[in-house]
Amino acid sequence: MNKQYTVVAAFQALFGKEAALREALVKLLVPTRLEEGCLNYDLHESLEAPGKFLFYENWSSQAAHQNHMGSAHIKELAERLEELCANTPEITFWEELL
Repeated sequence: MNKQYTVVAAFQALFGKEAALREALVKLLVPTRLEEGCLNYDLHESLEAPGKFLFYENWSSQAAHQNHMGSAHIKELAERLEELCANTPEITFWEELL
């Protein structure tokens, strides 16, 4: 049985850049959801911490996620992270147990 590969990525906007970061992250949803191996790619915004965003992603494999990381839309975001984010995004990787 193939277990899904889960990624949780948290972003904190620089003060005053909350709307710009939200827009940049929302822009990733459609192209990413069309990628091979993407099971779900969900964006959340914190109710308690303004400007904090979280992706909850499930992929069919680690290789599928690695292909995603090389996509043009992810590279475009990566070029803007320093301008939009207060710190480096926190990205953690998980494997489904059951």
